[in-house]
Amino acid sequence: MAMMKIYSYRLRALLFSSPYRSFPSRSFSSSPFESVGFIGLGNMGSRMANNLLKAGYKMTVHDVNCNVMKKYSDMGVSTKQTPFEVAEASDVVITMLPSSSHVLDVYNGPNGLLRGGNLLTPRLLIDSSTIDPQTSRKLSVFVSNCTLKENKDNWEKPVMLDAPVSGGVVAAEAGSLTFMVGGSKGAYLAAKSLLLSMGKNTIFCGGPGNGSAAKICNNLAMAVSMLGVSEALALGQSLGITACTLTKIFNSSSARCWSSDSYNPVPGVMQGVPSSRNYTGGFASKLMAKDLNLAAVSAEEVGLKCPLTFLAQNIYTEICKDGHETEDFSCVFRHYYSGKSEDN
Repeated sequence: MAMMKIYSYRLRALLFSSPYRSFPSRSFSSSPFESVGFIGLGNMGSRMANNLLKAGYKMTVHDVNCNVMKKYSDMGVSTKQTPFEVAEASDVVITMLPSSSHVLDVYNGPNGLLRGGNLLTPRLLIDSSTIDPQTSRKLSVFVSNCTLKENKDNWEKPVMLDAPVSGGVVAAEAGSLTFMVGGSKGAYLAAKSLLLSMGKNTIFCGGPGNGSAAKICNNLAMAVSMLGVSEALALGQSLGITACTLTKIFNSSSARCWSSDSYNPVPGVMQGVPSSRNYTGGFASKLMAKDLNLAAVSAEEVGLKCPLTFLAQNIYTEICKDGHETEDFSCVFRHYYSGKSEDN
């Protein structure tokens, strides 16, 4: 008992010290899930897990990075060596992983969430990774064919939701992510208060895989928008118009968009965005290239003509091959269009 009190004190001290002190603690009293497993504690996942801890959930976590695992263990959080062990200790398991192959391994690998065959402990599995909708749908079928070890709260079968997020690391830390959710409407409603412990918006997108589909469509539009704004601003500079002037025109005219008024790609035009700090931070070009690859594969599978998808995919693949894969995706203005910095 004394050891549990020490862990509890240490956990509260670490979570509510800076930089987390400004974020209020939230209650999970309306959630049917008390024991939450979290797998994938990278830049996004760790911040999402921290917000769940602050909300009062009992957490069990796993990551392939031993140093990250030690950090959570030192905080008094239960850590497990395999995804299967996380599942055995949890009512719901959330995964936040880099790619489809990682998700498949965590679910179907030798020590995966589904290692127990058709018997599952968690009632709900939520994947917040950005992966292709086809993989999300296959996994949803696998999960729905399983049986719960213990019926609880009238759940007859385990269910999976695909729930990728928008907002990046800053929103993950602030607990202001937007979740795009695919799966059954009942499971979505049951999970909503849990998701709102990590975000400010949840949008139900329809059946299995639709959350993943929404995410890659959103990022496709974001990439094409950034390329269009960067191309126009670079052309304007070549024609003798400053990017500052063109930006003012765009933002008071029909060309206004997020890439022009909130995430401008020209160094010196806007403060507080990656272009103002040499394209560091933000959304890495390699991640945009990955998401465009997912969009291109999906377009081919459904037989839809998507010329801008493939053009954007080629441009970001080239940017990455040229050594800019870790720079924010707005760096296309400099490295593809050879745009110039400007002083206000």
